[in-house]
Amino acid sequence: MIWLVRHAQPLIAHGVCYGALDVPAEVDATRQAAHGLAQRLPPDARVLVSPLLRCQQLAQALRVLRPDLRFDTNARLAEMNFGAWEGQRWDALPPEAFDAWTNDFWHHRVGGGECVADFMGRVGEVWDAAMAAGIANAPQVWLTHAGVIRAARLIALGQREVRMAVDWPAAAPGFGACWRYLGPAGWLEDAL
Repeated sequence: MIWLVRHAQPLIAHGVCYGALDVPAEVDATRQAAHGLAQRLPPDARVLVSPLLRCQQLAQALRVLRPDLRFDTNARLAEMNFGAWEGQRWDALPPEAFDAWTNDFWHHRVGGGECVADFMGRVGEVWDAAMAAGIANAPQVWLTHAGVIRAARLIALGQREVRMAVDWPAAAPGFGACWRYLGPAGWLEDAL
């Protein structure tokens, strides 16, 4: 099983792009998510953590509650890097910038940052390693971001490329919630 856990609500204004922007999360919501997760995780779970602060906070809170778990930071679980768009209001970005991205969704480096192909590639590497490790024998927990979780779900369904923006999934767990990949049995959505 893989637990794909989204960090708590970040402390940033609504409508601001914050993919790779290193912003903290709300402290009480982080503690609440860690508490819910700590009660559910099996003792042999391995926890992989995005290097971004909002996920590191969740890892720290969980580590206090579950010192028996092994935690590893994995840079490939960071949210997509939107380059110069980071910290900008989405509605203030020029329409032609969005058009450039949607016209070449797979290869365009958003804001000069990362392209979807590279992003999916790095998430796919972590996914493939998890599958090779055998998730039935060694459950994993990813403390990560909505974009990573969306990418992982696509990869689990066998889709390694998303060439059109309209094909990128909108659904993701809420802040402090998770989706669990159960293998052939499918997915389970969980509030923590």
